[in-house]
Amino acid sequence: MKNQIVVIFALVTLFSISCDNQVKQQSSSSETNAIFPKGELGPAENFTGKAWAYSLVPNDTVYNTLMGNVYFEPGARSNWHIHPAGQMLVITDGVGYHQIKGQPRQTIKKGDVVKCPPNVMHWHGASPNTGLQQMYIIPNTEKGIVKWLHAVSDEEYAKAN
Repeated sequence: MKNQIVVIFALVTLFSISCDNQVKQQSSSSETNAIFPKGELGPAENFTGKAWAYSLVPNDTVYNTLMGNVYFEPGARSNWHIHPAGQMLVITDGVGYHQIKGQPRQTIKKGDVVKCPPNVMHWHGASPNTGLQQMYIIPNTEKGIVKWLHAVSDEEYAKAN
């Protein structure tokens, strides 16, 4: 009986270690945990790599606000762009970058909130090894939504400042 208890204890311990290793492997993955559907693939003329957008609040004349989710695959990023009334980002998972023209690139991660001022050129996207989930909020859409500009170069993307 004592030997059976020892064997059962050993099996439970091995199972527990195996489960713990699987959880650690999953958490170090380049994928992020999505809370919204992936959505539609963003157009290649506005993104380097793959970025998927899902609308949460469509624009209307009552709220004059757009809200949605974007998933950037590892290494993916937006072009430089401008929002006439600004933009707010809520990072819900992963690791990425955000940069306002003329300022150092910032690393952003789950729990961060980023404010992109009105009429200021900026870009955002995932880090090279980890995807990024972000909710975006574009207020005062009666002023315009977005003006897409040129691609972020590989040098700009990689420059940590």
